Amino acid sequence: MHYPTPPLPTIFEIESLLEAQSQDIAPLRISVLRNITVEGIEPYFRYLAAAIGCRAEIAFGGYDQILQDAMLPPPGLLAPDTDAVLVFAPLAALSPALDTGFAGLVAADVAAELERLEGYFRAVIQEVRKRTDAPILWHGVESPAYATLGIADDQQEGQASTVQSLNARLKRALAEVPGAYFVNADRCLARLGMRQYYDLRYWQMARSPYTRAALAELAQESFKFIRAFRGLNKKCLVLDCDNTLWGGIIGEDGQSGIKIGADYPGSAYLEFQKEVLGLYQRGIILALCSKNNEQDVLDILDRHPDMLLKREHFSAWRINWSDKAANLREIAAELNIGIDSLVFADDSEFEINLVREFLPQVQTLQLPPERPAEYRWLLAASGAFDAPAVTQEDRKRSELYRLERQRKEALAGATDLAGYYRTLGIEIQIGRADKAAVARVAQQTQKTNQFNLTTRRYTESDVARMAEAADSEVFFLRAGDKFGDMGIVGSCICQCGGDEAVVDTLLLSCRALGRGIETRFLDEILHLLAARGAKRVYGQYIATAKNVQVADFFQNNGFSACLGRSDEGLWFCRDLEILGERGLAHFAVVESPLGRLTLNPI
Repeated sequence: MHYPTPPLPTIFEIESLLEAQSQDIAPLRISVLRNITVEGIEPYFRYLAAAIGCRAEIAFGGYDQILQDAMLPPPGLLAPDTDAVLVFAPLAALSPALDTGFAGLVAADVAAELERLEGYFRAVIQEVRKRTDAPILWHGVESPAYATLGIADDQQEGQASTVQSLNARLKRALAEVPGAYFVNADRCLARLGMRQYYDLRYWQMARSPYTRAALAELAQESFKFIRAFRGLNKKCLVLDCDNTLWGGIIGEDGQSGIKIGADYPGSAYLEFQKEVLGLYQRGIILALCSKNNEQDVLDILDRHPDMLLKREHFSAWRINWSDKAANLREIAAELNIGIDSLVFADDSEFEINLVREFLPQVQTLQLPPERPAEYRWLLAASGAFDAPAVTQEDRKRSELYRLERQRKEALAGATDLAGYYRTLGIEIQIGRADKAAVARVAQQTQKTNQFNLTTRRYTESDVARMAEAADSEVFFLRAGDKFGDMGIVGSCICQCGGDEAVVDTLLLSCRALGRGIETRFLDEILHLLAARGAKRVYGQYIATAKNVQVADFFQNNGFSACLGRSDEGLWFCRDLEILGERGLAHFAVVESPLGRLTLNPI
């Protein structure tokens, strides 16, 4: 079976493309620890970095010096400004005993070797973390293509199950350290197949086991993490309908004539819908953009017995005869997300090219209408929505956007905005980030762009360190109303020293904007900072292409302009000794175990 994957350019094409790259763009510092020769991956890293607007700077540790480099790194290998640390340690170089020597081992030997390697994993991870907060991406051990016990291996606890146990131990060691992640190299092997993945001759000559195709696949798998850390993974999948969600054209074939169901080719579209539904269930927003009569499409969603995706799965739609670029702009505006948060999937080459021309920031996925069986794999292979963690808020996101549609419908019928807020019954809770909230706060720093004063991106390890430090505060904000719980929608990170505090990060999810929640969040934070002894608080605004709406936020909330503190961005100052009463009449403060941190409506 052929599984389509997005190919990377050849090395020659990559070098030609990179020649024109500006040297002024932000560096992406990648450090590689390895027990093999893997320098051939560098051009793929450079190409993928250029695709996200960065210039890759790659430092390789010594050959077969992983632990030594973790403990005593050469200059520049593990530094505070390192952006990612990648570890490559295949079984053949990691443990010859478990590789070619496995047939000669008894159970006690295997157990001892697994214990040794788990200790080795922990030592490397902990030593790396002492020197940098950068994400650690450790590539797991590939399963043996030919187990040393042959077919008997699968009838007992053999080499294959031992490799699975080894990877489980590696995952356990990584899970103990915030910001450390397991990269599943086995999936890369499975996608390519052994004969395209390994270069046996170069392994013997230079301990370089991977083909160019394998290095490209491994680089792409690594960059799924790196893109997510930088807030570049996508939030919304926008789908065409005809020959995309089903076979045929609804306006010509009618509801009974479209192809969707258990038999081919309808089964291919049903399988594609299953993949889309999986994205919905992990929190990806779904929308429709189709040239059709709206009622025809809604009837299919509501009534067709074989449709897996229903009307309630879609948070927005534009089903009309307007051009799709304009419709995509409207969808992004309705959902209050950036245009570059969209992935647009369509079978039409014309529509895809139109979107590429007028909205180059939208990632497009052209589905070949003559090969619907590939649709599912093309969507999965894009990796556009991949994130290192799926939180409870993620799983609820699509439902939250559906509830937001209800709020907007209620607002449309309101005549008094303050009265509307009161009828919503808004509840917000502010707390200090504990272990359970750290992942969500980190994720928000990576994904929130519009209401984000500084757009600083932090990993879980960064947030965990600041949450535990005595000189910083990490707050989260949870919100809800009569329509339902919105989950954690806001985060704030403050640096504290003496009688001064600095708002390092202040952000709010786009779905919580427009209710005054952001103002009350800042208000409560200022009172909490004052309670711990701060007399002045400084706020910073660093302009980006997406956060212009918050340019005046500090000034609109009692801060005055402040010059001379830093060359980066604009600085503002607020005197906490003259704090007034908390504002916004549709909120009131009630007692909570953490003090004045839980807010309910009047």
